[in-house]
Amino acid sequence: MPARTYWKGYLKLSLVTCPVAMSPATSESEKVRFHTLNRETGNRVVSRYVDTETGKPVDADDQAKGYEAEAGRLVVIEDEELEAVRLDTVRTIDIDAFVPRDSIPWIYLDSPHYLVPADEVGEEAFSVIRDAMAATKMVGVSRVVLYRRERAVMLVPRDKGIVLWTLRYGDEVRDAKAYFADIDKDKPEPELLDLAQRFIEAKTKDWSPEMVKDPVQEHLLKLIASKKRKGARKAATGAADKGRQGNVVNLFEALKKSLQADKSLGG
Repeated sequence: MPARTYWKGYLKLSLVTCPVAMSPATSESEKVRFHTLNRETGNRVVSRYVDTETGKPVDADDQAKGYEAEAGRLVVIEDEELEAVRLDTVRTIDIDAFVPRDSIPWIYLDSPHYLVPADEVGEEAFSVIRDAMAATKMVGVSRVVLYRRERAVMLVPRDKGIVLWTLRYGDEVRDAKAYFADIDKDKPEPELLDLAQRFIEAKTKDWSPEMVKDPVQEHLLKLIASKKRKGARKAATGAADKGRQGNVVNLFEALKKSLQADKSLGG
């Protein structure tokens, strides 16, 4: 079933405006989640906010956001003050720039959302914006308030809808050069590279969601089902270590053996 609508507002391109609805494109609701329990009683343990000085619990109405302006000195920021600085991006996605899709590095992509028309009246305007981006092979860049903060976003036409990606800010992305600068001082041997390329070709398949199934999730569900039927049982350990080799294997020989063992490679 489609996820419930998370956000409603307007998509705007110059004088063209249409009402839109947004839903997260991914979900973790099916993931196994654990509660913290009191081992002796079996009862759930709850967390509470307490005053660091008095040690007393603080009611929700008395909790406020604080920013450390100086060491040891906090200033309180009220919700109304936060709302005041969000301006029109609270409910409007105003596309103010277009860029080639490939010009935005993948590392800036954060979370995907599905954007659809909120009613039939706005479908034509929505379709015009979507199809114009698709025809020019461009994506839109804008800003919108999501998850209680203003975020830069990228709008990508896809099928009949638009995928809205939240983007990480520039100061959140680390420069890869600092990490990769010392790699490849010595280039790999051409023969070794050729073997690796042949192995990749032999293992190339069409993409399928089955490739990213979560085996840990499946094992957890089996474990939980087993405990429901038989009660607590000690989990088996050590299975993951059986295939590990303690010795260093020559890369060239390993690739040759891999190719020889792969029947899908002719010759």
